Amino acid sequence: MVNRNLLREFDVPDVEIDQEIQQSLGAPAEEALPAAYLANDQVFEPGRVVVGTVRAVTDSDVVVDIGYKSEGIIPLEEWKDDAQGKIVPPQVGEQVQVMIEGIEEQGGVISLSYRRARRQQEWERFLRQHRPGDVVSGVVTRKVKGGLLVNVGVPAFLPASQVDIRRPADVGEYIGQEIRCKILKIDEARRNIVVSRRQLLEEEREERKRRLLEELQPGQIRKGVVKSITDFGAFIDLGGMDGLLHITDMSWGRVQDPRDIVREGQEIEVYIIGVDRQKERIAVGLKQKTPSPWENIEEKYPVGSRHVGEVVNIMPYGAFVKLEPGVEGLVHVSEMSWTRRVNHPNEIVSIGDKVEVEVLGINKEKQEISLGIKQCQPNPWDLVPEKYPPGAIVTGTVRSLASYGAFVELEEGVEGLLHINDISWVKKVNHPSEVLQKGDKVTCVVLGVDHERRRISLGMKQLATDPWETDIPNRYQPGTVIVGRVTKLTNFGAFVELEPGLEGLLHITELADHRVENPGEVVRVGDVVEVKVLSVDPTERKIRLSRKRAQWGKGEEEGPAETTGRPRRELKGGTGESSSGQLFSLPQQKRREKSAGSSESGAANQGQSESAG
Repeated sequence: MVNRNLLREFDVPDVEIDQEIQQSLGAPAEEALPAAYLANDQVFEPGRVVVGTVRAVTDSDVVVDIGYKSEGIIPLEEWKDDAQGKIVPPQVGEQVQVMIEGIEEQGGVISLSYRRARRQQEWERFLRQHRPGDVVSGVVTRKVKGGLLVNVGVPAFLPASQVDIRRPADVGEYIGQEIRCKILKIDEARRNIVVSRRQLLEEEREERKRRLLEELQPGQIRKGVVKSITDFGAFIDLGGMDGLLHITDMSWGRVQDPRDIVREGQEIEVYIIGVDRQKERIAVGLKQKTPSPWENIEEKYPVGSRHVGEVVNIMPYGAFVKLEPGVEGLVHVSEMSWTRRVNHPNEIVSIGDKVEVEVLGINKEKQEISLGIKQCQPNPWDLVPEKYPPGAIVTGTVRSLASYGAFVELEEGVEGLLHINDISWVKKVNHPSEVLQKGDKVTCVVLGVDHERRRISLGMKQLATDPWETDIPNRYQPGTVIVGRVTKLTNFGAFVELEPGLEGLLHITELADHRVENPGEVVRVGDVVEVKVLSVDPTERKIRLSRKRAQWGKGEEEGPAETTGRPRRELKGGTGESSSGQLFSLPQQKRREKSAGSSESGAANQGQSESAG
């Protein structure tokens, strides 16, 4: 073809050009042009797709004639096939569709694009065939910012969040894979298509879930794939829904880690335990495919029989012993020793120990067996009533102290309680630590034995006679004046220690002749005072004292002249020296004497009660 623009660049006159054309075509220029050019009814304008003929193919370009003034040159790279990953060049003379990118009118130069024409055709064809919501297939070509490009006939954008139900760590692993996805949006103006593989997977899963829930029934055996493993079990993909395989349903035996039984991606057969269609939950199991070892448990392990098992687990309340795979029993901490006070099972057993146990009880419904270790050993308490009868004098070691007494070990595993009230006859013991310490050797009397409750009562004070029976009443007779030390003050009086462990009550009304509001006004703790014994009550173990009466007696001794000399004449209201005493008393004086007497008696009783308490 003659390029008239090229000829004009060399300043060739139009007349010469016409002559050359006429000679070449054998006809006048005006008659020849329509055959080559004017017969082409294509519209030449930018953006228009036209048909052209391949005139030449070089190593880098393709020359295409579209019937315009000049031919277009297109880079050979535009014939690259993305699917094959290589350039597939056209053949000379092949008809191809190209897009006019631009026209330079003055020079007649035209710019063409094979790639853009092909995309334009693909886009128009895609719009005719698909709408949003359609399912399409394509190959993932490359990774772009925020997602992937998928060739579904035209490039489509697949966001990373829509690649899978769970967003993958690296979306690049999908490059080169053919996937199915759903069209979310088509933007014709921008020629942009957004697709989602996740939405399609979710819809397909929901459909499979619906069908699966309709088909599943408890008792069925189904194939599945281990999808994920947790500390409490594994989730099994049953084809549309996941079923929970709990760790307790993996084996009849004890399972420490689910990974010891299954692994991710493993295909297994599971037993359908239950189906909750409302909550869409499925429980599956592995052990249910085999018979339960608890079916004939009473025949294999009757109550009272002895067996050897392995300690497989230890808890604060006891140890679990495996009798066979899937059958374990609990040895409670109280069933481990006849003699020792076991605070924790690890004091007796360790995991992996082989122990002999006796079956104490079976609960088949709850699949529980009660076992005992001490039942396989002699019981020392069977001999306690014979070895420690009431009245026997025994020696033991103080092992522990409590607020109410001390525990004394008589032999290994046999302890007796020395109550706080049985430590001393006379001393008021508030806590056993005032008298005893851990490790002390003590001698006691056996007061009683409760074989069923495994208890022995001991006493220390019973080793001696009760001083309140004869000794104290004889030594502290009423009227006796003694010296003591004030040990405690109360609002109703003071306690006076007469000897170690023995106290008496000095009531507030017996402190002084005058009215005393506070005992601290007269005496203080530590003071040594002289008191008179008013009374001794062996039953209540109380001694009443008086300070003022002791002073009265002392005053009489210091004034002998008044008692040994001539009697003093006392005027008795005109009665002279009559020995009959005063003839009458005033009403007020009688009331004061009566009130003082009753007050003294009541206060003394109150003080002695608190002293005994």
